[in-house]
Amino acid sequence: MTRVAVVGAGIMGAATAWQLARRGADVVVHEQFEPDHARGSSHGRSRIVRLAYPDPEWVRFAAEARDGWAELEQESGTRLLELHGLVEVASRPEHTSAAGLEAEGIEHSFLSPDEAAALGVVVPEGWVALHEPSGGIGLADAARHAFLDGIDVRYGSRVGDLEALDADVVVVTAGSWIGRFFPDLPLKVTRETVAFFRQETVPPSIVELDEQRAHAMFALHDPVYGLKAGAHHAGVVSNPDETAEPDPALVERISTWVAERLPNADPNPALAETCLYTTTPDERFILERRGRIVIGSACSGHGFKFAPAVGKRLADLALAD
Repeated sequence: MTRVAVVGAGIMGAATAWQLARRGADVVVHEQFEPDHARGSSHGRSRIVRLAYPDPEWVRFAAEARDGWAELEQESGTRLLELHGLVEVASRPEHTSAAGLEAEGIEHSFLSPDEAAALGVVVPEGWVALHEPSGGIGLADAARHAFLDGIDVRYGSRVGDLEALDADVVVVTAGSWIGRFFPDLPLKVTRETVAFFRQETVPPSIVELDEQRAHAMFALHDPVYGLKAGAHHAGVVSNPDETAEPDPALVERISTWVAERLPNADPNPALAETCLYTTTPDERFILERRGRIVIGSACSGHGFKFAPAVGKRLADLALAD
């Protein structure tokens, strides 16, 4: 039986541990903080899930992960995805994910302004709105708990030396702390701000794209307040070992956007909090093996939806002959 130590119990470490345990590995997860801490990137009630990407490769990857989510839901007996749909808002049709979805045969359509308004989204004049019915949210905390059910997780276990771990293979899914072990990786850690707004109706997930086809703003259903919104990749470079408060300027920017785009929400934020992004230059993930060490980073601000598929790849690397 292969003994595997997983360093980091965020969503990627949890998914990897689940995949490893299913294959009969002896898995121990080391987490430096307490259960359900809010220091990293995986805490919270909800995350956007979608198949919508301009690149068909990412669409296929997201579809593979969707199959993994279904398996986890069946095994755990817990609903982990709520598919209320997704709306992409962009200044031009070619800036949307239509080409990627079309290439993979995923259902989608462009909405008229009235159709978008019926979903609670105001589209600026001359802009377009792409609807992906299979989008929605993943219940983040519930998903981590489901992945880790029955796994040996050692909280308060801060790993300083990977070589000192008593295991055949070590999988490092340390999120924003990955640079502590691998300073050669081209990563940037930023502290992002999200805000919560009261809304009684359940909205689709919303992604607004800029002129570079990059995500500028986003919003999604929050099970407590109704709406969660943020500015994507807008935070400052940060030290993950330090804590900080939400950026007031970003809270104001997010609130202004919510007031303009989402009229069903109270534009006055009920709460704001932070999370960390760990980003590569091209926003792709680093999944590789170096000797007995497997590296799983970074999510680049859009990784949660891929967790079951990323966990599968990391488990494949860990158990490779």
